[in-house]
Amino acid sequence: MRKYLFFLSIILLVVLSSQHGLAKNKVDKVTKPNIVFILADDCTNWDIACYGSKDSKTPNIDKLASEGMQFERCYEAAPMCSPTRHNIYTGLYPVKTDAYPNHTNAKAGTESIVQYLKPLGYRVALSGKTHIGPKNVFPFEYLGTKKNPDFELIEGFLQEVKANKEPFALMLCSNEPHTPWDKGDASLFNPEEITLPPHYVDTKEIREAFCAYLAEINYLDGQVGNALELLDKYGFSENTLVIFASEQGNSFPFAKWTCYEAGVKSALIARMPGLIQAGTKSEAIVEYTDLLPTFIDLAGGEKVDKLDGKSLVPIFKDSKKEIKEYSFSLQTTRGINNGSDHYAIRAVVGDRYRYIWNLTPEIVFLNAANNNSKPIAWYASWEKAAENDSNAEMLVDKYKKRPGEELYDIKKDKWCQNNLAAKPEFEAIKKQLRSELLKWMEMCGDKGQQTEMEAFEHMPRHNK
Repeated sequence: MRKYLFFLSIILLVVLSSQHGLAKNKVDKVTKPNIVFILADDCTNWDIACYGSKDSKTPNIDKLASEGMQFERCYEAAPMCSPTRHNIYTGLYPVKTDAYPNHTNAKAGTESIVQYLKPLGYRVALSGKTHIGPKNVFPFEYLGTKKNPDFELIEGFLQEVKANKEPFALMLCSNEPHTPWDKGDASLFNPEEITLPPHYVDTKEIREAFCAYLAEINYLDGQVGNALELLDKYGFSENTLVIFASEQGNSFPFAKWTCYEAGVKSALIARMPGLIQAGTKSEAIVEYTDLLPTFIDLAGGEKVDKLDGKSLVPIFKDSKKEIKEYSFSLQTTRGINNGSDHYAIRAVVGDRYRYIWNLTPEIVFLNAANNNSKPIAWYASWEKAAENDSNAEMLVDKYKKRPGEELYDIKKDKWCQNNLAAKPEFEAIKKQLRSELLKWMEMCGDKGQQTEMEAFEHMPRHNK
């Protein structure tokens, strides 16, 4: 009888333990944090109200910042749409995946956020702009085919994951404020009263264009508001990491397609109650490359050594933490719409100085803004002003023609207009930054001009 009771108690313990384990696994699946990543398109970070704009109207983005952490020094590895998005979803620097030109594909065998999070039990979906490929590297659940988030399909997705108690990672990718600037209400902004950046030629046409651009940022802000409302509606706000990023700078001069601060510096805002203290700011240098390691860390996955970034979770917990000394960027103009046949740029930024290496300074820098058979109205107004205005002439010339090396004190000159590279007193700083840049290029397998000239090999439209 005693043996019988003993064995019965053992069986009961095993059954109870098994049931506890099943229950625990079920709870873990339910309580895993969700991830919502909202990405803008061609939005200079300073053109958002909480990042300093006195003209922009972004109440939803500003509110998100007040409820979470605002990163003051986030950078991306390339100031163009396609390499940026590949970089975010793979956690690898662009040359490593071959996705360094625009309109590009990642090489076969590359793994993305889907391959990392799906085995951890996550539904991984994307709605809105893609600009990535191939599909077998990025097998998202695609919620629609529109260039902007489809909020009807997004709501259906949220209903499903709530009913099934599934953790999710949802990428909401806007197409705004990418040109053409035809969304939003431009009448909200007075062309005569807005403040233009100091390195713009002040013309009637640029003021009107800038107001249309601000209107699209306001439209983008509405999309952010829609996303946050749906998270509230379905009870996800408390257990969801929400990140908003502004992508590269706008397509006005000295931003997109360049490695100046306005080109590769991004707004980055993160909110998660219980993990991130509301209303905090971080001065740590971080990169888009750090986003995927952050998502894996938050989802309970193991650290992936081959990824180039580092988790931001330590900074979420302590805004004073730092995880790296430098951020690196590259621009490959070969293959962009109306671009120079080739114009390679490499750059590094540290605590105070930004160093830029223009590999072929003898080439004229061209892109869709300044190389049309019929120039865009606002750029044509710059060229016309340059005929009689020495400052306008200087700005137009500077945008098209660069020296081999540039060095900027970004604490004094965030617009990167006062080049210090030729001054002897900055030679040691320039040498140190160039050394760090060359080490990064070697680590990535970046061969400089050779890599630039090989860009077409990685662009599907040039390989048909």
